[in-house]
Amino acid sequence: MKQILCVLSEWGYWGEELIGPYDVLLKAGYSIDFATSKGRKPPALPPSMDQTYIDPPLGKGVTSSHYAQRTKEVDSSILLNKPINLAEWFPAMPYFNSPNFGHELEAYYHQRDQCWKNLEKYDALLLPGGSGPMVDMVNNERLHAVILGFLAQDKLIAAECYCVTCLAFARDWTERKSIIWGKHVTGHAREYDYKDGTGFAQMYGYDDQPMGISANFGPPFYPLEYILRDAVGPEGQYHGGVGRTLSTILDYPFLTGRSTQDSQLVGELMVEVLEKGLKRYGW
Repeated sequence: MKQILCVLSEWGYWGEELIGPYDVLLKAGYSIDFATSKGRKPPALPPSMDQTYIDPPLGKGVTSSHYAQRTKEVDSSILLNKPINLAEWFPAMPYFNSPNFGHELEAYYHQRDQCWKNLEKYDALLLPGGSGPMVDMVNNERLHAVILGFLAQDKLIAAECYCVTCLAFARDWTERKSIIWGKHVTGHAREYDYKDGTGFAQMYGYDDQPMGISANFGPPFYPLEYILRDAVGPEGQYHGGVGRTLSTILDYPFLTGRSTQDSQLVGELMVEVLEKGLKRYGW
């Protein structure tokens, strides 16, 4: 049985971007473990459970009745109640100006290496998107360490939508060059970014307690397309697929899906990679 590690945002994941690959992987007989930044249950973003929701940049509905219902089922179930706590699993990188930085950095690498051994049981990493990952996943050094662990073991790393930014920012402490340098990737195109109203399913205060309200801000914190174009460098390529329903790119070990509509295909390609050794798709 293949085992998948799936990391989700505690600030809201997009339902279809989890359910699409999840249902495909489940049907293939795979086992999926879930993790979040602090071990809290990840909530589904409300629009991903609303089949009447119209996506402003696209000017059309992006939540089908099927995925709205499946997302509600998962959100109200116990499936995601007790995810792995990344903050307890992986160590934090020490501050550079801490009193014993050299010794602490050495200890960090020892701890991280032990954590990487725990990743050996997994065959692939899945990072579903949505707006939430911008808050607690994209610049999460513990998640970066997880990604680097899968990369070191030459295992499949699948990321969707805004979670592709996690790949752009995951990099070795000494080299500091993006792991997708020279690679082909896709991700949320500039044309499809919101101008305002980017929403999150939960907010947490400085005391780490949930405020119990939904949060609506302005545009996304960053234009993902620009970050990806810079991260892949002159020998890589960003594929926006603007105007096309699907934009899914496999440049092993990275499998990236632009947005909601790519979700099921991401799952299908994960199976193709793990069962048949597929290395390239979409370019």
